[in-house]
Amino acid sequence: MTTRCACERARDDDEVRVVVIGTSHERIFSAGGDLRALASDSSAVEKFADPDRFPRLVSLIGKLHKPVICAAGGDVLAGAFGLALACDFIIAKDGVSFGCPEINVGLFPFMISALIYRNLPRMKANELMLLGKPVTAAEALTWGFVNRVVPAAQFDGAVTEWARELAGTSPLLMRMGKDALDATGDLALPEALDALRAQLALAFTTADIREGVTAFLERREPRCTGR
Repeated sequence: MTTRCACERARDDDEVRVVVIGTSHERIFSAGGDLRALASDSSAVEKFADPDRFPRLVSLIGKLHKPVICAAGGDVLAGAFGLALACDFIIAKDGVSFGCPEINVGLFPFMISALIYRNLPRMKANELMLLGKPVTAAEALTWGFVNRVVPAAQFDGAVTEWARELAGTSPLLMRMGKDALDATGDLALPEALDALRAQLALAFTTADIREGVTAFLERREPRCTGR
């Protein structure tokens, strides 16, 4: 099953509370697109069809309405780096690398540059894209685009721990919160505050917010129903 198909199934299944994007490969999370296809004699129209899959996948991840964890258990390179940055969290196994090596093979990370510039300081983004040198997971943590770096023996457990914590929250408030962040991320502050105030007023009408506050006051775990 492709990543896109799996994400579509997760989006449409109300029982899915969290999405984890990972790899079964021991060393590589993903190395991005197929360079051989780009070097082929196929037409420009055919070559453009493949890069078009990336923005559609990124858009799909952003519209899942559920938290998405990138479980970086191997090197995250080229287009896969953009895929990782589209997620809400990145948990990396100690020793893996992140990078944009495209410039070294006569390309440029055009599509993922938008995500890189939105997640990294400009000078660090330039360093990755223009030099094409990878950074370690430890460096990525200090640069601020990785949430946790975990030893290999603890990696699966760390991903599961965060997934369970996220799954235990209200799916309705999680969806409303993610939608609000998506809608206001590029707005000017006054417009963003107006939109967020409307979302907060709507949240006050939900049963889950009442249950959450009541549970806090009663010193117990909330029992959210998604309403």
